[in-house]
Amino acid sequence: MIIESLVTTLDAEGQVNCAPMGVEWGEEIIVIKPYKETTTYRNLVATGAAVVNLTDNVLFFAQSAISNPRFPTRPAVAVRGVVLEDVCSWREVVVEAIDDREARARITTRVVHRGFAREFLGFNRARHAVLEAAILATRTRFLPPEHILSEFERLQVLVDKTGGEREHEAMNLLRAYVRKELGLT
Repeated sequence: MIIESLVTTLDAEGQVNCAPMGVEWGEEIIVIKPYKETTTYRNLVATGAAVVNLTDNVLFFAQSAISNPRFPTRPAVAVRGVVLEDVCSWREVVVEAIDDREARARITTRVVHRGFAREFLGFNRARHAVLEAAILATRTRFLPPEHILSEFERLQVLVDKTGGEREHEAMNLLRAYVRKELGLT
């Protein structure tokens, strides 16, 4: 099963990278599948560790899909890494194997520590819509603009009907980014 998460990694100098990532979830093994040209891939290869953060804060997903924001963090317990402050739970992982024969690597990791901060209440329709919009925003270079724009219109309806302030802020941020990337502003 694919679970949407925020993967935090460190580079060799200790700089934090936070990336939204659908991971193949398992209790003991989590597979992270970054593209090889990403910071997440480079950091996993260099350091062999990451933290898979589970949060219901969709604004974090939106911001990290289109930039490298600096969110409040705390040190991980068992790996060289960081845990997001606004997290429901997390898994600290170490790299077991890297298969990078394709454009998108398949990095198998082993869970070495689990943490819990607060209950995850789930996603309503607006939060799901923001997640989908964030994924679309990362694909402006290879999906047809008409498809992206029509999907954004459909997803906006869900945010308008069921979203709160954070979901509206996230959707506005993503919409502005996509319009800029597609040359519409």
